[in-house]
Amino acid sequence: MAALSRTLASSFLALSLMGAGVGAWAGNQQYQPLAASVQAALHAAVADQAPLDASFQRSAERARWLSEMSQRLAKRIPDESYRSELLRAVHYEASRAGLDPQLVLGLIQVESGFKKYAVSSVGARGYMQVMPFWARLIGTEDTNLFHMRTNLRFGCTILRHYLDIEKGDLFRALGRYNGSLGKAEYPNMVRAAWEHNWSYPSYRLAQSP
Repeated sequence: MAALSRTLASSFLALSLMGAGVGAWAGNQQYQPLAASVQAALHAAVADQAPLDASFQRSAERARWLSEMSQRLAKRIPDESYRSELLRAVHYEASRAGLDPQLVLGLIQVESGFKKYAVSSVGARGYMQVMPFWARLIGTEDTNLFHMRTNLRFGCTILRHYLDIEKGDLFRALGRYNGSLGKAEYPNMVRAAWEHNWSYPSYRLAQSP
């Protein structure tokens, strides 16, 4: 099984380098009824529309992170201004949800190939391939899952929710996110994308602004 997982991960990396396989593993989160308290908490989590913080202008380390990630993403998103906006939003939303931004970048690579308007065969939308039922469940009537901040906010909130359900077990949380709980292919691919393309050893998640 371990050998098979490594082979699958290697195959994915080869495809990603050639720009192939976009959306092949797009999310299919499964609808499950939520307790009223959980639904209210998730709704509150996605409703907060605070502006992005200015920490990238005040922190040399965060500025270096942004520069490094921007270089890595340049082939996929040539527009430097938009690339910077996306990376700042990923960093903010991931950190807000208690997630590693590099993990989220790896997940986006696998889910949508960084295509803002990606739509999967099952209807998942945007960068993080969020299923529309989440908008109805914890969003509002005007929730637009193709909006950058909205998509990232929902995606990070959902992954955090699954991590909490699984008591921090990332393998199982990623399985839930993809609708493939218990299967190794998707979690292995996200981890491979994260470690091989987006790892940043000197980055510290719990930085103060």
